[in-house]
Amino acid sequence: MADSNLSNMMSSTIDKIKGMVDANTIIGSPIKTDDGVTVIPVSKVSYGFGSGGTDFDSKKADNQNFGGGAGAGITITPIAFIVITNGETKIMQIASGNSPAEKAITAVPDIVDKIVTTVKDMRSRRAKPAADDIDLTLSDD
Repeated sequence: MADSNLSNMMSSTIDKIKGMVDANTIIGSPIKTDDGVTVIPVSKVSYGFGSGGTDFDSKKADNQNFGGGAGAGITITPIAFIVITNGETKIMQIASGNSPAEKAITAVPDIVDKIVTTVKDMRSRRAKPAADDIDLTLSDD
């Protein structure tokens, strides 16, 4: 009897956790506005699980002792929004990230923009001759 009570208790708790956590909890469903902006919520999900049980030592065979306990908790914290406007994607953080990984992810769009600008500048400089490259000497020929 004690085994089935503990098994049922643990199975029930695990099933409830599975129901709470899915991919849509972390990356939410896109929200589209009338002016063509798409907003996608991003959340951090933390969850914990605990269980327990016991079967008291008994001298009588007909005594059915059982302990118990089970629990689970979940925290969903919104951390950012992905905003898509006119084909341009931006990440808007709700709170500043403390970890290096969060800072790196946030910096990626700015770094890509700087690289694209630098490459465009380099290409435009190659296409135009520099003033030092033009021969301005007059010949007597």
